[in-house]
Amino acid sequence: MLLEERQIENLAQEPAGNMSRFRFCVAPMMDWTDRHCRVLHRLLSRKARLYTEMLTTGAVLHGDRGRLLGFDASEHPVALQLGGSEPEALAEAARIGAAWGYDEINLNVGCPSDRVQAGRFGACLMAEPALVADCVRAMHGVVNVPVTVKCRLGVDDQDPEESLPALARHVMDAGCTTLIVHARKAWLKGLSPKENRNVPPLDYDLVYRLKERLPQLEVIINGGLSNLEDAETHLQHVDGVMLGRAAYQSPYLLAEVDRRLFGSAARPRSRVDIVAAYTDYMRERLDDGVPLKILTHPLIGLYQGQPRARAWRRILAEGSCRQGAGLEIIEAALDAVTARAPQCYETV
Repeated sequence: MLLEERQIENLAQEPAGNMSRFRFCVAPMMDWTDRHCRVLHRLLSRKARLYTEMLTTGAVLHGDRGRLLGFDASEHPVALQLGGSEPEALAEAARIGAAWGYDEINLNVGCPSDRVQAGRFGACLMAEPALVADCVRAMHGVVNVPVTVKCRLGVDDQDPEESLPALARHVMDAGCTTLIVHARKAWLKGLSPKENRNVPPLDYDLVYRLKERLPQLEVIINGGLSNLEDAETHLQHVDGVMLGRAAYQSPYLLAEVDRRLFGSAARPRSRVDIVAAYTDYMRERLDDGVPLKILTHPLIGLYQGQPRARAWRRILAEGSCRQGAGLEIIEAALDAVTARAPQCYETV
């Protein structure tokens, strides 16, 4: 798509009135938010802000950029999330990301994995707010798109009442106007990355107070949100919300985002229509050599909570791994979930 065409399309997606561009975001998540998942999410919502998986500066600077950074034009607005702690390297990675057409560069200051800690980035940077500010300042100086930060309340023995405002003020001074806050501490000592997603208690009130203290800062809340009712509650206190696992486990909830959170008059597309549109995309990617099982992965939860959802999941998971399988697997799964015809893949 030509740059001018993309800009026109982006203008059509801008929130109306005083709504934040970050009013509803889908969280970056390793092994989930690849380019195919983002295409499915964009089919479900035109307004949601989408994020890549975290990419390290080393991967961006020295890896296969076409594979790592390539995305479909339909994904806009889409942000590139970076992991790193060296200002010069982050600045160059941000410049590259902006040149590829990303609408935002986001710095990860929240991931608690051992690998991330060993590389001195992610959540451990909560303990070094001045360094985070240097990183933001360096990126902000070389790109014309927003540079944002995604963080935790604090790490280990830090007092969140001090660590979160301190980080916020440092990054604001460096030119960051949007802070995405996962409303939990991260325990780098004693908890696994999986446990850090749900064991530390949530403290939404602390994030609300941050917004009250720093009204000029755009504050986006993340952590523990499981439905749009949660989102609507939080939007009474902060500028935006970021939904994580629920968007992957039950992606069809995104179909109501534009109507409920952005005031769109358009009716949500049906699951069948979404599958049809995504199948057209899959056909192109299969011609490019992308494995079927990678393309079907984002679809697994589409019928979550619906009758015969188990049959849908089983057919996609098992069928897409079979040698020589093609898009007939999608048709078989639809037949099962809509009870259009008995299928050999179906399980009770």
